[in-house]
Parts: sequence; C-alpha cells; structure tokens
Amino acid sequence: MQTGHRVLILGGGFGGLYAAKALKKAPLQVTVLDRRNFHLFQPLLYQVATGALSPGEIASPLRAVLRRQKNTRVLLGEAVDLDIDFNRVILNDGQGVEFDSLIVATGSTDSYFGHDNWRRNAPGLKTIEEATEIRHKILYAFEAAEREPDPEKQREWLSFAIVGGGPTGVELAGALAEIAHDTLRHDFRSIRPESARIFLIEGAPRVLPTYPTDLSAKAEASLRRLNVAPRTGAMVTNVDDNGVTVKAKDGTVSKIAARTVIWAAGVAPSSFAEILERRARATRARNGRVIVNPDCSVPGHPEIFVIGDLAYLEQDGKPLPGVAQVAIQQGAYVAKLIEERRLNDNPFPPFHYFDKGSLAVIGRARAVAQIGPLHLSGLLAWLTWLFVHLMYLVEFSNRVLVFVQWGFLYITFNRGARLITGPDSSGYSAASSEQSSAANELDRSTVEH
Repeated sequence: MQTGHRVLILGGGFGGLYAAKALKKAPLQVTVLDRRNFHLFQPLLYQVATGALSPGEIASPLRAVLRRQKNTRVLLGEAVDLDIDFNRVILNDGQGVEFDSLIVATGSTDSYFGHDNWRRNAPGLKTIEEATEIRHKILYAFEAAEREPDPEKQREWLSFAIVGGGPTGVELAGALAEIAHDTLRHDFRSIRPESARIFLIEGAPRVLPTYPTDLSAKAEASLRRLNVAPRTGAMVTNVDDNGVTVKAKDGTVSKIAARTVIWAAGVAPSSFAEILERRARATRARNGRVIVNPDCSVPGHPEIFVIGDLAYLEQDGKPLPGVAQVAIQQGAYVAKLIEERRLNDNPFPPFHYFDKGSLAVIGRARAVAQIGPLHLSGLLAWLTWLFVHLMYLVEFSNRVLVFVQWGFLYITFNRGARLITGPDSSGYSAASSEQSSAANELDRSTVEH
C-alpha cells in the first residue's frame, strides 16, 4: 500500500530511470518528470550519427518502460525553478509538482568552454536531434564532393575533423572511417570516398586519456590502421565554416581545412545546477557540478538528491566520472536510501561506486576494454562491448532490433539509416562550396581559452 511520501525524479536518463525502477515495490508515490517522453541510450548515439542505427532503436518511451509500476506516473514537462519553502518544482508552463524527496538527474549538455559560437559549425552529440544533424553533415559532405569540380574544394568536403579524443570521439572516428572505406566505397562515380581524411584532435598527449596507457596506445594504432590521423597535444583556437585552427604545444598554429567538424570535447552540467545553487544554496565545483554529501544529498537539504552527470562526489580522492555506470548505481542507491531511511528510519551507508570497467569501440572487431585489472583489446574486447551494450538497452525489443542491425552491418557493411534529413540540403550549397549558417569528458586542455 502506498504512503503519502512523494518522490519526484527529474530526468528519465540512466540515473532517473534506474532510481524509478528501484522503487518499483516501495510503498511510495513516484513521479518521473522529463522534457522528453523517452529514455535515450546515449552510448549508442554515435551509431545514429553514422547511420548504423535509427533513433527509435536506441530510445524507449518512458511510459512503456514504467507501465507495470503501479506506484509510478510519468509527466512530460521541463523543470525551470525550485520552490524550497513549499517543496515544489516549477514547470515551464507555470504549474508546480510537489515532493517530499527530490532526485535530480537532469544530466549534462555540450560544453564549448566559452566559445558557444562554435556550436553552429561543430554540433555536439548529446541528443537525437544533434545525432541526425551530424548524420546530415557527414552524408551531405560526400554528396557535395561528388558535385564539386574544384579538386581543392572537393578535398575540403572529404576532410572531417572530430574535436575530442575521448570514447565518443574515438568511436565516431572509427565509424566514420568505416563509412568512407567500406559503406560508401562503391556508391559514387566522381570521388573516391576511401580517400577521405579524418582528423581526431585531442588536447592531451594521447587519445583516450582516462584509459590505461597500453589501451590508449592500442586504440591509437587501430585508428591509424583505419587511416584516421590523431592530432594529440593540440588545442583548438577557432572553428569556422572552413575547418579548425589548432595550436600545438610548441606554439605552432595550423589550420585543418575540413567542411565537417564534430564536437566531442566537453560536457557541462544541465541548467538545473544553477537553480540548485540559487534556490538551495548548493555549492558547485569548478566544472559546474553540484557538490553533494556522501549520500548524494545536497548539503543542508537532506530531502534533495543529485545524481549522475550533475553531481560532484569524490571517492578515494578522485571525482567520480560522468559515465552511465555512476548514474545507474547512484540512482539505485538513492532509491534504496529513501525507502530505508525516510520510511523505515534505518541507518544507511554512504554511496560507494563499484567500477565495472571501461569500454571503447574503434571499429569492426576493434575495441579496448578495462575490466578491473584485466586489459583487453581486439576481437575479445569488441565482443565484450557488443554484449554489454545490448544488455543495458532498456527494452527487449530494442535489443533484438539492434542485434539484427549489427549482424546485418557486419555481414554487408551496409548502414541502413543513411538518410539526409533535417533542414533543406540547399543550406549546404555545393555549387559555391559554402555551408550556410542555417546548417547548423575530455579535459579542458583541448580548447585554448
């Protein structure tokens, strides 16, 4: 039987969804509020951006996922303010949703480190809209090159720059290389897609800087075999219609002429961090995240919990990374804490993150993995990556669809979602070789301030 205790969860991402699922049998009134009506499996978003998967294959409607939870309701809306005095979240339409316990899991967004004007030429990869925009840019670049009579401008269209050498950047670079060398190889008559140049720009001395050195080296070797050119130790100083300007550690400035630039270089907490700072007097770390107590609560407000990418919590002297596993474990932890401490008044230990390892795929049968002391690379790491990602897809139907698509891709090299959608392609004028303004956790060292 439900009690009067109301739990409000902001965000239907990994943290919010797993918190809601963990409260399935609790005698509570649970509300999940999100501005989108679906849960997005972000680790596979790059495959939407490169045409391997369709958006619906990595997204699940929240109502469908939670329909069997009788104590849970789903609301579509955006939280824009917080009324601390009356324990109420204010929505963008002026309505309020009351709570007794609040779980804030609103995630993160792209960070351009103070250069938001770069967003127009270098879209990030956090939403389905951004993924389809990137897919548009990638595929249209080959179409524009096919029509371009000037060899130099054609070369610019066939040059791609990815800013950020973390897992997202590495996975994008590998997938883009496979598109050029395999998927599109025989589809054009005036160009050779396999001649495309792919640059991966990283501010740290090596790609995958948070991974062990040996795995980072193996990932870079795999990228080079795919003809991807890593540019490490390079800081981005400008992004425009014609490419990226970078500055090497020795001070040398150079321009990478590339019509297609993709941003994978930084994340920032969602805007709700500012609301918590203003309304709940929360303290924020240098990276903008909300500093929380060991039990993930906001200091001075035991009824408010912050989890996932929005939370700053140190363990063993190091901040927890902004990865899905942290959000999942924090979501389940806070749900259990609310049930035990708030309802049963039982003591509860502080949150402890169990690191299950790190995985990054570079391409077909190429991946690196760290699982405890075990370091894997090549085919075995790739198979591990496939299995883990399939198992963490929320709905069984999505697992089946993705498994079938991956099998088809492996056998045929064909990416079935190669659709140029979104704004009118005339926004990218191939005749003039000018992109219209209508087309739209890596370390800070990638960008020069």
